[in-house]
Amino acid sequence: MPDHCTCGAQLVAGAVFCHKCGRPVHELDPAADPVPIIPAPAAVPPPSDVPAPPPQPPPVNFHNRVAVRIAFWVALFAMLLSKLNPILTVIVWGAAGFTAVLLYRRSTGTKLNVRSGMSLGWITGVIMFALMTVSFTVQMLADTRQGGIAAVFREQIKKSADPNVQEYLRALDSPSGLATLLLVTLFMMFLFITLFSVAGAALCAKLSARGERPVG
Repeated sequence: MPDHCTCGAQLVAGAVFCHKCGRPVHELDPAADPVPIIPAPAAVPPPSDVPAPPPQPPPVNFHNRVAVRIAFWVALFAMLLSKLNPILTVIVWGAAGFTAVLLYRRSTGTKLNVRSGMSLGWITGVIMFALMTVSFTVQMLADTRQGGIAAVFREQIKKSADPNVQEYLRALDSPSGLATLLLVTLFMMFLFITLFSVAGAALCAKLSARGERPVG
């Protein structure tokens, strides 16, 4: 190994390059062992035994077949029960929503929150209204043979304590008045059926949520 570089700088013992100009002190031996290259560590894949997150329960709507099926049978039973005992009709409507939430939990193992419970109560109320509308229509068609729909309404209105009974009776004398009365009757029936059914379902979901974290 020379003591001085070609640039005139004195080399340090054992140096490979000149500290002044950077020129290599001697030619590298191609037969020498190359400097080993350490590969970068490979990415460690995540462990495969990590449990997958539990599946989310389906939303409660008319696309939920389990919810619709339970709501249908509860609504059918509630309609028949209200026919047997009209005095308890309002209680039956609320109990229908309550029962639907209870049966949905037992069938699926899913606890509904208040919002989902109200959705199930709404479905039950809508189906119950549809069934009662069909029953109401069949009954009206049967009663028309005894004097027409107007006669049926007259008989029902006469039992009312409303002081405006005479105005209702006069409205039945025209087709438009009779149609209006039918629409108002159906609308009020829809409103009260769904309202009490939703209230009963919300009550059941609220009581079920005590002490536990509901899902839905």
